[in-house]
Amino acid sequence: MNDIFKPLERNTALAERVYDTLRQQLRRGTVKPGQPLQEEQFAGLLGVSRTPVREAMARLATEGLLSNERRSFTVPHLSRQDIEDIYELRLLIEPAALRRIAPLATDRRRRRAIEEALADAAAAHRAKDVSAFCEANVRWRIAWLELVPNARLVRMIELYADHMQHIRTVTLDSERVRTIVLAGLRRMTQALARGDGEQAAAAATEHLMRAREEFLLALGLAEADGTALAPLAGGG
Repeated sequence: MNDIFKPLERNTALAERVYDTLRQQLRRGTVKPGQPLQEEQFAGLLGVSRTPVREAMARLATEGLLSNERRSFTVPHLSRQDIEDIYELRLLIEPAALRRIAPLATDRRRRRAIEEALADAAAAHRAKDVSAFCEANVRWRIAWLELVPNARLVRMIELYADHMQHIRTVTLDSERVRTIVLAGLRRMTQALARGDGEQAAAAATEHLMRAREEFLLALGLAEADGTALAPLAGGG
């Protein structure tokens, strides 16, 4: 066996950093759906060879964050069914995760990062700073996910949240949508501060359903099958 498998010379840390960098750019909505991603261009921008860029793009494609067509990578256009499938998963796992961490969040030190991100989101909303609002929204999610003890669950939540990120950056241009999002973040944060897992889960469910509705509206898919979306209570 030893004479078959040889040590591999490879900078794993570099490949991981390239992957993280590209994923951050996708999360920020820097790359638009359908826009081709050129390995050579990104390699030049990052000062690396094309190999780690190609590997990072292939990994992102495996996760569904990129599509690979005709030897080119692009951000995929999401269909209504894609959105429905993603939100079916998010509605199953995110409320359950918030319910689980509610007892931990009663400790103000543990939820400090959550409240700071919420305050930054509120300030960005007042300033009409869409970019800062998007960043604070991402940091809010990262902050509460740090309390989730199941690393596999965290990775799954991050992955499916990131599937929607390039659309999120478009919908958050709307002040009305930012108002809805901020109200949802407040309700979830307040429930966590009380240690009320059921209310945190309920607020997360409503928040996700409102987000689903706004994404479908933004893409012109809300009535694609001839049926209107069901109204949601408590929006604000």
